[in-house]
Amino acid sequence: MDSQLKKDFSLICEDFGMPVSTAFTLFAKAVVREHRIPFEIKSDLPNALTRKTIDDAEQGKELNGPYSTVAELRASLEA
Repeated sequence: MDSQLKKDFSLICEDFGMPVSTAFTLFAKAVVREHRIPFEIKSDLPNALTRKTIDDAEQGKELNGPYSTVAELRASLEA
């Protein structure tokens, strides 16, 4: 853990009135009790375009892409 993260975390724990070790113990107990990380872990992946494509596909939108025929697709790929 880098020093700035440790300092920020310590300050927040102090605001909660608990030592850092108690916060880590609470986290560990929640993991053991729930058999999972007790919060969502996310990244920016997929990016916005991929997320839109996934959402469109799930809603049945634009499943055929912008091409009406295989010939149109092939011409675009070969261009």
